[in-house]
Amino acid sequence: MMKTSAEIYHMIHQDPDGLVAYVLFIQERNKTLEDSAALNSRNSSKPPSSEGYAKPAPKSLRIKSGKKSGGQPGHPGTTLKQVEKPDKTVTHPLVICPCGCGSDLRALPALEQNHEARQVFDLPTQKLEVTEHRVETKRCPVSGKLVQAPWPVGVTAHVQYGPDYSAWLVYLYNQQHLPLNRIDQMSFDLYGQHVSEETIVSAIKALDQELVPFEVAIKEQILMEPVVGADETGLRVLAELYWLHLLSTPTRTWYGVHKKRGKEALDYFAILEFYQGRLVHDCWDTYFKLTCCLHALCNAHILRELVFAHEVNHQAWAKVLFDLLIDMNHKRNEQMQVAAYFPEECLLEWHQKYQEILGEGQKANPPLIPEPDAPKKRGRKKQTKTQNLLDRLVLHEQSVLAFLHDFRIPFTNNQSEQDGRMMKVKQKVSGCFRTLEGAERFARIRSYISTVRKQGRSIFEELKAAMRGNPFIPEAPSTG
Repeated sequence: MMKTSAEIYHMIHQDPDGLVAYVLFIQERNKTLEDSAALNSRNSSKPPSSEGYAKPAPKSLRIKSGKKSGGQPGHPGTTLKQVEKPDKTVTHPLVICPCGCGSDLRALPALEQNHEARQVFDLPTQKLEVTEHRVETKRCPVSGKLVQAPWPVGVTAHVQYGPDYSAWLVYLYNQQHLPLNRIDQMSFDLYGQHVSEETIVSAIKALDQELVPFEVAIKEQILMEPVVGADETGLRVLAELYWLHLLSTPTRTWYGVHKKRGKEALDYFAILEFYQGRLVHDCWDTYFKLTCCLHALCNAHILRELVFAHEVNHQAWAKVLFDLLIDMNHKRNEQMQVAAYFPEECLLEWHQKYQEILGEGQKANPPLIPEPDAPKKRGRKKQTKTQNLLDRLVLHEQSVLAFLHDFRIPFTNNQSEQDGRMMKVKQKVSGCFRTLEGAERFARIRSYISTVRKQGRSIFEELKAAMRGNPFIPEAPSTG
């Protein structure tokens, strides 16, 4: 606690021991504040958006590939190409000879062998297509009653929107993150038709119900994956902090919303407690309480902490370990081209180098010795940020270097972080979810959209299929 000038003056003359303790307290406090001020997106988990205009100079942790920017040789590309059957053909007649003679050419036939065509790709006229359904009414020859043909499935009102238009509304809200009023504006600008908020919300609710089988299947399939990334991020719901939990693979995504971040949420979702593969995460302690699975740590987080230890706390060992991890990943990527694993002696050498560097780090950061007369405190001993990092790197060595032992394990958990990024975009647009049910619906639909995109399928086409009661469900992953 900060002291007044009079209190400090009294300590100088009456309590020199108290003054020494106070000076140590101030030094420790200053160090804590300096470390906090030095945190940025390069050396911590702070997002770049928190830095405003005072962002650090770009300095990517990625290794340059040496390739030129743009498409690489062999890439299929997306060049516009002529189609075999155009939607319509416009023939432009040749009337007057352009060579300068002025001859009238209207009576001459066109030479088909010299035919030349150019195609223009453009948008068709936008309009809502109205289909009127009529059912026949007849009189039964037996009973004499008037009987009617059944209405088609889904046609339940005198006037209603069809499944494709409803899927389009969901696409704009859940994929493009447009606010409800801008969806109405777009509908009017494109189709001349205003749409109410209630209609948009009803479309979202209808699709959400159709995706229940998809969510059940995705949960089952994630349990079959050999490697799964896990992450969580804050979500504003009902003006309070909730948590978006996500499980991610290169081909599947699952999202869930819960009030809690810890084990209570994991128990509620009842997925990871049954997972027996390799879980990639950012060293959050709750994940390590899952004993059925193996673990792997996100090295992007570790690299940022090593940058902080080196650049802010001037720890030389941190730069050496940073370079070693980068080199390990580079060598792993090279080895993947020629073999499925590293030789055992190579792995032993990697681990030995890793342990030697951590030994140097521990020498440079001996345990803090409390003052002899300092009151004893319960709980963990106080340590510096660097000491905490060293403890984690020692304790979780196998998880840090798991990517060397199994090439299916990614070096970072960036896939999961990228899958969570769109939720942040949604919050920037909408502020927060007004109901928990709305947040849960959004999470389920985003699970579907993200999975469809990873599977290389058209998001809009699969939304239309789901709205008709036929959601896309990927094939179960191979367990071989």
